Amino acid sequence: MSIEEDFYASIKLKTGEEIFAKISVSEEPDKTMLLVFNPVIISEIKSRSGEIMYKLESWMKTTTEDLFVINIENVLTLSESYDIEMIYMHQSYVNEVFKKKNYNSNSNSKSKLNRQMGYIANVNDAKQILEKLYKDS
Repeated sequence: MSIEEDFYASIKLKTGEEIFAKISVSEEPDKTMLLVFNPVIISEIKSRSGEIMYKLESWMKTTTEDLFVINIENVLTLSESYDIEMIYMHQSYVNEVFKKKNYNSNSNSKSKLNRQMGYIANVNDAKQILEKLYKDS
């Protein structure tokens, strides 16, 4: 088995899905597999002013995995990307998702809020207190 150097690419699958990801090609004796890192779906959005922007979403929304294996037989076409802006957007998105995963995994150990942690007020009480503080200052 040999694994080629990583590269960024747009992939069109036979299912019709289009994904953008960092790719490695794994050559095996009987088949070729793509190792797909952090695949995303990119949607083009046009603003009211006519400016075109992009929205990135995870390809697989029900998993926390970041590596997927795709058989090359399921790929309709693959195009290596040299677009620095697209690669930067992908890297930024991956870094943001990584931060959220780490935050969520650390937040599971936090305790729930309770009255012993501090005063919990309703909106009217908090409004009265803040108005009093404002008038007194």
